[in-house]
Amino acid sequence: MIQFYAPDIESTLTLPESDSQHCIKVLRMTAGDNITVIDGKGNQYICSIIDPHSKHTGVNIISKCVIPLCWDYNITVAVAPTKHLDRMEWLTEKLTEIGVNRIVPLLCRRSERKEIKVERLQKIAISAMKQSLKAVLPEITPITQYSQFMQEQHTGMKFIAYCDDSLPRRLLAKEYKPGESATILIGPEGDFDEKEISMALNNGWIPTTLGDNRLRTETAALVACDTFHIVNQINS
Repeated sequence: MIQFYAPDIESTLTLPESDSQHCIKVLRMTAGDNITVIDGKGNQYICSIIDPHSKHTGVNIISKCVIPLCWDYNITVAVAPTKHLDRMEWLTEKLTEIGVNRIVPLLCRRSERKEIKVERLQKIAISAMKQSLKAVLPEITPITQYSQFMQEQHTGMKFIAYCDDSLPRRLLAKEYKPGESATILIGPEGDFDEKEISMALNNGWIPTTLGDNRLRTETAALVACDTFHIVNQINS
């Protein structure tokens, strides 16, 4: 099933340019054809095309239904952006497919990338949302200083994953309680430094490991997110 994305479909009754072009130029759809539209807020619409146009296709809404997420807890992945942007883009796509509520690019002391284009990541998340047949778009925040993120209020369980085996850590899959919302911190390739780890532990974050394998940043973030879902699936 092909889904189109129009965040303001109810008020505008119009597909944005990118989706209009795909609909009319690529798929060759025309007046009277029915399409499925999502708004990224959990709503799915069956619409009929009334004004086919490659830049602003007009539609009429036939029906509306709510497509909830298939999990009822919140997952936030706060991760230091990778040096190569394509890996961060890949991570955004896969996190959206697997299921995440919020992605926070995290600026750490050892971060190799200090800037990121949120708009590009949002476009990738939109595409992944449509392709994985979801109707809720994850929130992607601007890059956030580690110390600033520590000061935010976080609901649910709080985990920090790091590689330093000289410091005590517990296996994430055993520490996470099914059904709980969770936030996981994933550091840069050089890992969090001692001050960052101490700051997290002093603020009640649970020190964790993802297992015995040495993982790249983007792999660790994906494994952590999927761990929450797997634990919940096993205990459902």
